[in-house]
Amino acid sequence: MSTPTPTSAKIYSHEPVWDAKRWLPTTADEVSARGWDYVDVVIVSGDAYVDHPAFGTAVIGRLLESEGLRVAILPQPNWRDDLRDFKKFGAPRLFFGVTAGCMDSMVNRYTAAKKLRSEDAYTPGGAHGFRPDYATTVYSQILKKLFPEVPVMIGGIEASLRRVTHFDYWSDTLKPSILAESGADLLVYGMGELPLRETVRLLKRGVPFASLTTIPQTAVLLPPGEDAPKNKNWDDYTLHSHEECQQDRALYSKNFKDIETESNRVKARRLLQPTGERLLVVNPPFPTMTEEQIDAAFDLPYTRLPHPKYRKRGPIPAYEMIKHSLNMHRGCFGGCSFCTISAHQGKFVASRSKASILREVESIKQMPDFRGTISDLGGPSANMYKMKGKEQWICDECVRPSCIWPDVCRNLDTDHTALLDIYESVRNTEGVKHAYVASGIRYDLFLHDKGTTPEVKASHEKYIEELAAHHVPGRIKVAPEHTSDHVLRVMRKPSFNLFYKFKEKFEKAAAKAGKPDMPVTPYFISSHPGSRPEDMADLALKTKDLGYRLEAVQDFTPTPMTVATEIYATGVHPYDGKPVACAHTPEEKQQQRSFFFWYKPEMKAALRSSMQRLGLDDLAARLLDEKKKTRDVTPTPHIAPCGMQAPGSRLAAATAKPKRSRKPAHLDEMLREAGVKTAKDQPPSL
Repeated sequence: MSTPTPTSAKIYSHEPVWDAKRWLPTTADEVSARGWDYVDVVIVSGDAYVDHPAFGTAVIGRLLESEGLRVAILPQPNWRDDLRDFKKFGAPRLFFGVTAGCMDSMVNRYTAAKKLRSEDAYTPGGAHGFRPDYATTVYSQILKKLFPEVPVMIGGIEASLRRVTHFDYWSDTLKPSILAESGADLLVYGMGELPLRETVRLLKRGVPFASLTTIPQTAVLLPPGEDAPKNKNWDDYTLHSHEECQQDRALYSKNFKDIETESNRVKARRLLQPTGERLLVVNPPFPTMTEEQIDAAFDLPYTRLPHPKYRKRGPIPAYEMIKHSLNMHRGCFGGCSFCTISAHQGKFVASRSKASILREVESIKQMPDFRGTISDLGGPSANMYKMKGKEQWICDECVRPSCIWPDVCRNLDTDHTALLDIYESVRNTEGVKHAYVASGIRYDLFLHDKGTTPEVKASHEKYIEELAAHHVPGRIKVAPEHTSDHVLRVMRKPSFNLFYKFKEKFEKAAAKAGKPDMPVTPYFISSHPGSRPEDMADLALKTKDLGYRLEAVQDFTPTPMTVATEIYATGVHPYDGKPVACAHTPEEKQQQRSFFFWYKPEMKAALRSSMQRLGLDDLAARLLDEKKKTRDVTPTPHIAPCGMQAPGSRLAAATAKPKRSRKPAHLDEMLREAGVKTAKDQPPSL
């Protein structure tokens, strides 16, 4: 097989890689080519179809295929014409599966300022207009209208995080469970492999779809007057009704505390919520996936490539960033207030076997454009692989939202030895020149002493040294998120003092490895609940003192089912009911964001005026007048949902439209025309 040039789009027509029969069918012709006269399941997705384990549609499609079902994919159907896309496969024998894609469709399309993003990372060419707002609801409503007798199952992150009454930032309202608005018959939340296998098992036994009301990790909205089905294995907990939440947001806030507490339990209770005349039933989740179960999901026969139908439409930005990467585990016990990972993937970590990871390395090596670099040995947090409680009975009783905040749990085993073994094995694999860690790391996992043995401490020290010596592609990215301790407490993040400690240790390790110019690149968020203008001024001064000039803006975006979003929606913390300062108006958000750009000459007058109004004259003099050598720091965005890294500025620039020359109307436009990346220009993050 000849080798294509790395930058050429010709790889998308390379034979025999682009034999369409290797993908799940996406058209009626592809169904016929397989000799099928019907399909069992049609999966409707807001994303383009990429047959890769980082894309949920591919995982679910391949899993159903492994159960012996005939599966078709309907990616990004046109919802604005005569709906022919929805009709092309006819009625599936079992059900329609609907997902908005790898991201909530509203986060995918809009910035924190509620403006259209510069690109859709999950569409060829980054093009807009290929998915609707609230995609799960729109697709489901269409299917129920066209095929009223066919069950509709919804899943993915949009459905998962909207399974109960939730705050929707884009409409500024409390919405009921997405089951109520979509008309879907069943909701699968979290990672869907286990509930889907159980669903298929029951359907094969002849159980009617309408009777699938007691499958773990699913939710149903029962008909009016119907009680929750009895289940002796589960205790029930009734939440405040949707209508009560609408009338009193304090009750909505209490609901969230109860929901998060149950989601963090090893043995959760079944949640019930009256919604109108109907009862929402959210069944407890399955136990954390075993090594064999998660291996089975990653070992399915993916092509690891986009469907050939996209070869003339340009690259899919999200795929381009992760195609040569691999995900080693799922779940995150960090519990950050602004993050949805634990709410979707779970608090407890499910890790793959070393053998499965090395099999995926071999698969990556067979890709036609692989040149020897594994771009990421990662996960939701890069260094939680194989971590769990030392004594399981303690975890069984625990309801903490985080295992590492406000400090590291003594029962948490933070030994990095297994992870170091993976790193060494991958980088020593024949044909692999580099094996990088691009996912964010949690430095508090190797900078603590709580309950550690000398062996564990040694693994911590070795991890920093191995990371610096072999696994950092030019710079290392970490996420302190803020510098103010009281803001960090709201965020459930460690003190900024720990960042100083990490920076010192890593720079020493990099120098020891002969790489003294390897920078530590931090992420920060503005306008997070708890953050005030004076806190952003503190952030600006501390980063200046570190020699940083921050170029990329990360503005807080309220997304369903996070602590920070509930604070934004109610003004109080759901755990203690105390008021928390929030930036709500565009002017308040812009004021906070402006502190990132203290070094811009055109920004100094406005910043000085703001700081004088806040009584920060001395700080203003230090920030704006003192001369100090600094350097630009332009971090790529946060890790996007499902463990994949959001696209960077290179692809954004390649698909961006020419800027129009016009007078800036407000601060956001002033920043952009001054060459500063604003929230509108940033790909989404959660």
